[in-house]
Amino acid sequence: MTILRAITLILTLVTGGLVAGLFAAFSYAVMPALDRTGPSTAIVAMQRINVVIVNPVFLAIFIGGLVFAIAGTVLTWRDDLRWWVLAAAVLYVVAFLVTGMANVPLNDRLAHAGTIEPVAAQQVWSEYVVPWVRWNTLRAVLHTASVAVLAAGLVLTRG
Repeated sequence: MTILRAITLILTLVTGGLVAGLFAAFSYAVMPALDRTGPSTAIVAMQRINVVIVNPVFLAIFIGGLVFAIAGTVLTWRDDLRWWVLAAAVLYVVAFLVTGMANVPLNDRLAHAGTIEPVAAQQVWSEYVVPWVRWNTLRAVLHTASVAVLAAGLVLTRG
């Protein structure tokens, strides 16, 4: 295994694991906690989270994971590990698309809602949180599966 290939695959695993963990934590801890604070507080908190999370560290991990997965596919294309890495990359790409096509538009809609009166907050929050958690859970599962497939490939092919 070349050093570049090894580093790329390690970075694919690490970034994929970090993203999977972040998204999973939102589904099983952050969103249920926000839900218990009440709609007005949850909306304001999530609006702020959605602004703060778009930062260089998150973007480097999230987009870096995509780049590393694709690079790993290219670097392993001529050996037994290629199908495992390709499968991991496809899962990452699908999860990336879920983010862009489902979660981000929901976040944008919540951001454009601005400050909401308490009476309307319940409806705004319920229209946001249910689909957001559903899509977020899917992307957490996809990212976790991506990491698991790559790890399995590395173990089973001794790549």
